[in-house]
Amino acid sequence: MHFQFSEEHLMIQKAARDFAVNECLPGVIERDEHQRFPHDQVMQLADLGFMGMMVSPGYGGAGMDTISYVLAMEEISKIDASVSVCMSVNNSLVTWGLDKYATEEQKQKYLVPLAQGKKDGQLYIGAFLLSEPEAGSDATSQHTTAIDMGDHYLLNGTKNWITNGSSASVYLVMAQTDASKGSHGINTLIVEKHWPGVTVGAKENKLGIRGSDTHSISFNDVKVPKENRIGEDGFGFKFAMKTLAGGRIGIASQALGIASGSYELSLKYSKERKAFGKEIMHHQAIQFKLADMATRIEAARMLCLKAAWEKDNGIDYTLSSSMAKVFASETAMWCATEAVQIHGGYGFVKEYHVERFMRDAKITQIYEGTSEVQRIVIGRSILK
Repeated sequence: MHFQFSEEHLMIQKAARDFAVNECLPGVIERDEHQRFPHDQVMQLADLGFMGMMVSPGYGGAGMDTISYVLAMEEISKIDASVSVCMSVNNSLVTWGLDKYATEEQKQKYLVPLAQGKKDGQLYIGAFLLSEPEAGSDATSQHTTAIDMGDHYLLNGTKNWITNGSSASVYLVMAQTDASKGSHGINTLIVEKHWPGVTVGAKENKLGIRGSDTHSISFNDVKVPKENRIGEDGFGFKFAMKTLAGGRIGIASQALGIASGSYELSLKYSKERKAFGKEIMHHQAIQFKLADMATRIEAARMLCLKAAWEKDNGIDYTLSSSMAKVFASETAMWCATEAVQIHGGYGFVKEYHVERFMRDAKITQIYEGTSEVQRIVIGRSILK
């Protein structure tokens, strides 16, 4: 085993860190306060090649490995998790799935601009539509239907909690074609936002990651050409599960970044703030908090990198990605809460950022599979 990053990895890490500090930090509080989508920052991510990091250059991507993706996600999430989740969805849930399972025609039409993050000079990103009002953790209970009409599907239904909901140009939609087949009757369809019958609902007013745009998306008799189905008939649920396994590496990395950002701000503050005649870093109560934060973060980082390494080496990473996701997300929530405590009253105001980290951390325990679902996946894996 090697515990040193390559020169390329370090360059990517530095590029992500510089981007986060120079481009994401200015205005991050205002974007959070006003729920403003980070359009300019996402466009700059596209320029860096970070919107299709793991896609081959032949299809418009950067050709990087998953470890590079983890490093970039951590650095950006240290500053603004709303920016990093836009990047995560486009990389993990959209371009990876298309790169792996789409036809050549689908790749040329959709993957190339999605991996570049732009088309004709305009933002061009994707969204992953699985969750519904009655189908969250139980993803098999799809009420959105795609009726086979011969040369096309007729799509009807509503999807909830869709990241990049209004900013995306392309949706990957999971829908039930044959309910009698259960999960084997689900298909994944590529749907363009501008098609007749597609409606973007109101933006959700969220606790955290408020800069990202989260919407419900409705479909009313949307005609989807058969050539826009990904894989064979009935492959949709398997596509969703395989894609989410990789997505969990992205969210684990996001959680890792939130935890790291919380720790770094707390360490800095502990060296500046004085109480009882000395900097609070000299008080054992604070030292213990910082020590526990550093230890948990390092453990979470190792889990994220192990999952990434397995993915890059063609090893089944279902178990490792679930372990990374559940541990990193709970580490993020714990570290962010402790960061607020270390900052005291200052931690409760927006200027010091840690209250935002605490709000942002919570969603990492929920989306792309709740902590409870991750424990089910882990339990089934170790007990089979």
